[in-house]
Amino acid sequence: TSGAGLLCPVGQVYRCNLPETDEVGYDCGPGSGCVDAPGCVEDSCAEPWAAVDANDGVVSCALDPSAWCDLWAQDCGEFAKCVPWNDDPDYGGSWDASRCAPLVFDPVPAGAACQVYAEGTRGLDNCGGNGICLFVGLDDQGTCVAQCDGAPDNPTCAEGHLCHINGSGVTQLCLPMCDPLADDCGSGSVCLPHWQGFFCDYDASGDYGVYGDPCEYANACDPGLACLSSQYVPDCEASGCCTPFCETTAENTCPGAEQGQVCIPWFEAGMIPEGYEALGVCGIPQ
Repeated sequence: TSGAGLLCPVGQVYRCNLPETDEVGYDCGPGSGCVDAPGCVEDSCAEPWAAVDANDGVVSCALDPSAWCDLWAQDCGEFAKCVPWNDDPDYGGSWDASRCAPLVFDPVPAGAACQVYAEGTRGLDNCGGNGICLFVGLDDQGTCVAQCDGAPDNPTCAEGHLCHINGSGVTQLCLPMCDPLADDCGSGSVCLPHWQGFFCDYDASGDYGVYGDPCEYANACDPGLACLSSQYVPDCEASGCCTPFCETTAENTCPGAEQGQVCIPWFEAGMIPEGYEALGVCGIPQ
């Protein structure tokens, strides 16, 4: 078996429909033991555990998705983690809530390759600790990313990482720092600005994102380019357009140099993080 409180190994599920006992408290979950799949069927698991149908059709028992939790406090108990998820029954969209998710039998650490067991926004994966599986490809393989520790007003991450809290506060992720001039985030990722530096996140540019292309979000431009307001980019007819990062100490190689673009310092004086002293972006001075 998996041992009390741990998710069963891949290919097995919790034994269901056991007599309810004071020690277990419900029919399917920690302490009930594991059996070969499909030992658990839809609707056979009593709350607070519920049946979850993974992409491969195997039904397993997971924490009741109605149980809200605190991502910062990680208050799901010893054998589960609080993760962001999407509560849309059609599994669509981005994260919009939090839930308790069971820890797997043999979890993998932050930075390691990981696997999702359902849609990527459902919060079911094999990452340990408070980690979640991100940057997932078509093979359902991704990389474990730790969530930030501490508190919203004082977040902490491991060395070499920055805490990125999204606008809705639903996710707080420790993402690796990067150099926007070095293109060091890897395939499918892009180096994005943070007030303490830059971090790697999803590249959402698709077929667009080159110099002069319209953009609305920071990750809508190709690696090495930033999304700036239209007044900084010549002939930009959208609210924002992509323009390259540059070095303020180097020769002006901005694509719009003939139209007044120069390498403008990215950070304000006195607020420059270590390692970004010469970082600039091609723009028309305002």
